[in-house]
Amino acid sequence: MADTLTETASSAPAPRTKPARAATEPGWSVEESASLYSIRNWGKGFFDVNPAGHVVVRPTRNPGVEVDLYEVVAGMRERGFRTPLLIHFSDLLRQRLVDIAEAFRGAILEHGYRGDYQGVFPVKVNQQRRVVEEVRDAGKSLGFGLEAGSKPELLAVMGMTSETPDRLIICNGFKEERYIEFTALAKKLGRNIIPVIENIAELKLILRFYEQHGVRPTIGVRINLAAQGAGRWRHSSGMKAKFGLSINEVLEVLSILRSRGMEDCLQLLHCHMGSQIHDIRQVNQGINELARIYTQLAKAGAGMRYLDIGGGLGIDYDGSQTSFEFSMNYTLQEYASNVVYKIMTVCDEEGVKHPTIVSESGRAMVAQQSVLIFDVLGANRLDRFTVPAQLPAPAKGEELPRPLVDIYDVHRTISERRLVENYNDLLEDRDEALRLFSVGLMSLEHRALVDSIFWASCAKVRDIARSMSRPPEELGDLESALSDTYFCNLSIFQSLPDIWAINQLFPIAPIHRLGERPTRKATIADLTCDSDGKVDRFVDDHDVKKWIEVHDFEDGEEYLLGAFLVGAYQETLGDLHNLFGDTHVAHVKIDEQGEWWIDEVIEGDAVRDVLSYVHYDLSKLFGDIRRECEKAVVNKQMTVAESQGLLKAYEAGLSGYTYLETENLR
Repeated sequence: MADTLTETASSAPAPRTKPARAATEPGWSVEESASLYSIRNWGKGFFDVNPAGHVVVRPTRNPGVEVDLYEVVAGMRERGFRTPLLIHFSDLLRQRLVDIAEAFRGAILEHGYRGDYQGVFPVKVNQQRRVVEEVRDAGKSLGFGLEAGSKPELLAVMGMTSETPDRLIICNGFKEERYIEFTALAKKLGRNIIPVIENIAELKLILRFYEQHGVRPTIGVRINLAAQGAGRWRHSSGMKAKFGLSINEVLEVLSILRSRGMEDCLQLLHCHMGSQIHDIRQVNQGINELARIYTQLAKAGAGMRYLDIGGGLGIDYDGSQTSFEFSMNYTLQEYASNVVYKIMTVCDEEGVKHPTIVSESGRAMVAQQSVLIFDVLGANRLDRFTVPAQLPAPAKGEELPRPLVDIYDVHRTISERRLVENYNDLLEDRDEALRLFSVGLMSLEHRALVDSIFWASCAKVRDIARSMSRPPEELGDLESALSDTYFCNLSIFQSLPDIWAINQLFPIAPIHRLGERPTRKATIADLTCDSDGKVDRFVDDHDVKKWIEVHDFEDGEEYLLGAFLVGAYQETLGDLHNLFGDTHVAHVKIDEQGEWWIDEVIEGDAVRDVLSYVHYDLSKLFGDIRRECEKAVVNKQMTVAESQGLLKAYEAGLSGYTYLETENLR
């Protein structure tokens, strides 16, 4: 990203260039919009709709303290920042850490557990400097630590924890000599750091470097559980898991340490059952196996103190609270209670001291604190076509193509009684028209007319089906086929890469006009020249919808959509497809009076930034254009004024946002 700015200005909205629409309309309410988009289900008290029909964020779930997303966008525009925008809510992040800590500490108190709880944030989930700093700062009073999964992450964590050396640092991932040596150096600096062994070779490096630097290690091992997780990441454990030691290898680690009189250094047992575990039964099964292994190691003489259950705590992306893979059939409190109770029960059975429970639930910590806002630029509407009052007369000596005549007749005779038959006839006539065109027996004009009649007729069939109490199943895909395409000012690959990569569901909804009835159904297409740059799966209470309900709008009119719960993984996993770069980021806070303010703005990538990322020499590019302009002046193709204007425009373009900057985006 480019420069970082700090803002403390007021939250007054920018003036609109068109008259504002009414906040509500007869026959529709903001309550119906909240229900339609399931905002209160996936919002979990953090998101709602205000009387103006705008989505609001309640960072502490307090209805009296809220941030109007539409006003934040307007405030950012006043400061010169266009959409797309990523908005972070620092207070919401803090609240999520509090939620997790209180859930575990409540469970500890309820069950009489005699150990402690420490949360650890895996930096890989959101590596942005500001987010990690906020976790570090908010976690001071809660005892939260950090987890590094690579050498770069470890170096960042080392530098960020100089004032809190007692905070737990867990080191996962594959480790080479330099990585291991840095953990020893951090230990020498007084950090509470635990390298977690992923293979036996790492143990040998730990013993070598810690001895070399004169410090005694605290060691963890990652066990490969037999119990599998659930959902998309269920293979994080089991026989083919990427990380973790077998039972035999763990015993070998203990044997090596015992031979050196260092068995007390083995203090942590770690596992990872998978991300986004949606079924509590898998949690229970994995925790039970993990606790059994922990107690056996403790009884075998290891100095066990920490039981790290890894990540896996889910996010209810669709708000259904079910075992659907992008939901979860349990609450945070149920999760914490089950974990604490299972570990306590096994330890009590085996007569082993209750360990400090560690969790690495990064997704659950940061997903909800980020919202991506983007503009709708235009729409392709398939039901826009009309049918002429009569067909054009054929040329002299010719006849109109039979499929054109037939599809026109079908359009005139569509009725509820023969609706499925009419629809099948439309499909057959269009297919026959395409066949004739492909062999040169139909003109382009007639082909275009067939298409217009086909889509207008499909819309007519759809509208009749909508009015029926039990529409025919055969017409079930017609809504999807006729849905609009809304073209939006964003890159899926940059800002929402999991939609493309793993079919992730994120809640998407308009952030304004929610007092109006949405009259259109649409899929979303981004700016990239790639057919995968789209969203065609949307949150629904009972299933996954192939379209989202949206409002109609005129060309040049403002229409803003938000993608919610995007704080985990999306920012760092995003790529530069078509050289669309990072978006602007605003970090929003609430002051003591409950008013929001923009604490920090991180500018998104300019064109010159993304070109430099892929190693273009900007001086050479500009020099080549300048020389070409000079030649054009010499050859009388351009005036000097025109050449200078082109150069200024080119230079300004290099400094501009990588996303669209048209004037009607205000």
